[in-house]
Amino acid sequence: MHSTNNFCEITPELSKLAKLCEKAATIDPALYTEYDVKRGLRDLNGKGVLVGLTEISDVCATKIVDGNSVPAHGELYYRGYNVKDIIKGLSDESHFGFEESTYLLLFGKLPSADELKMFSSLLAEYRTLPTGFVRDIIMKAPSQDMMNTLARSVLTLYSYDDRADDITIPNVLRQCLELISLFPLFSVYGYQAYKHYHDGASLYIHTPDPTLSTAETILHILRPDSQYTPLEAKLLDIALILHMEHGGGNNSTFTTHLVSSSGTDTYSAIAASLGSLKGPRHGGANIKVVKMFEDLKAHVRDCTDEEEVGRYLSALLNKEAFDHAGLIYGMGHAVYSLSDPRAILFRSFVERLSREKGREEEFALYAMVERLAPEIIAKERKIYKGVSPNVDFFSGFAYSMLDLPLELYTPIFAIARIAGWSAHRLEELSYNGKIMRPAYKSVQGHRAYIPFEQR
Repeated sequence: MHSTNNFCEITPELSKLAKLCEKAATIDPALYTEYDVKRGLRDLNGKGVLVGLTEISDVCATKIVDGNSVPAHGELYYRGYNVKDIIKGLSDESHFGFEESTYLLLFGKLPSADELKMFSSLLAEYRTLPTGFVRDIIMKAPSQDMMNTLARSVLTLYSYDDRADDITIPNVLRQCLELISLFPLFSVYGYQAYKHYHDGASLYIHTPDPTLSTAETILHILRPDSQYTPLEAKLLDIALILHMEHGGGNNSTFTTHLVSSSGTDTYSAIAASLGSLKGPRHGGANIKVVKMFEDLKAHVRDCTDEEEVGRYLSALLNKEAFDHAGLIYGMGHAVYSLSDPRAILFRSFVERLSREKGREEEFALYAMVERLAPEIIAKERKIYKGVSPNVDFFSGFAYSMLDLPLELYTPIFAIARIAGWSAHRLEELSYNGKIMRPAYKSVQGHRAYIPFEQR
């Protein structure tokens, strides 16, 4: 973005102030150990500090053996049902699961055929923007970051809601269902507007088809010809299911609980969650994976040579390649150790689509890195639990095969996760507990005030 003034400039005066700010903001890391502070709300082994209870989902990464907790292959449960079984139940190509799983998260039960039909019709009915919203909101001052566009659209929707501040369960449920329905439109229309005004691309604003699933709707309104294959829609549907919920302890869902506990409105709470998800340490990780593989292909002469690929991975860990961060993106997870069940479930669908798209060689490269990276990390780093591919490892490649632009990778995550956020917001409001107020210990000593003329 080009500025016509110095508003965005970092002036020498600001740089000087920034150094003072950085000095004032820096805390001795040793103090965290001294006071037994769980930095990031997690201990050294990645176990989170217990701050709440939920019935919505469960993330399992350990098992008890001889009275001790040991790493195990990961399992993910939605309302007590293993996600593996939920996806297995979607074997029929015409059966999409995001709506069914959303019903499960919100209402605690698997829907019957009639209940699912009613619920899907309700979502389709809500998938209509207020008159003039696209023209007056989405197409004005389009942002280069679709997550900001999404958050702005959510906050603006507050002005169109006559009961915006009503936090009774029936009203919040209505608001959540509207947001679940509208997130695809906010995201894709925002992208189309940005590409048109900033890149000169043709502007496509397709009207949603009420007969389509959420996954189909995304492809329908994104592509100029609205065409897609059954496998493409199926893969995107699976991606939405795997990303829609992940326990109450992830950063954006915890944000939903935290902000909801203050009694604020739904639009403010969800906008806060979007701000959390936007961060590259959370929702933007799959973009890093894609860019890392692009760098790998640019610097490795033979991507079928395991030794050469292995040397590149070692260079990544030693901060000698890509972004010099010392990370192999897509490998490892804060909770999972031996395996991330989402990555395992997604992998087979990604492999199928790679055959349909003629990109088997690229999938083979991902498979090679998937196998080599844990071995190389174990050799070069002291690790406290196993390292395995996480869901971001394959999702970026899957989205590229679906011709989704990079700008929509994180919004796709949000389109899925709004279902989980909604369930957690309703759970927090139903609890009707106290506002969350975590404790921070001050390590700043007390000082005598210095009069102005003596400084």
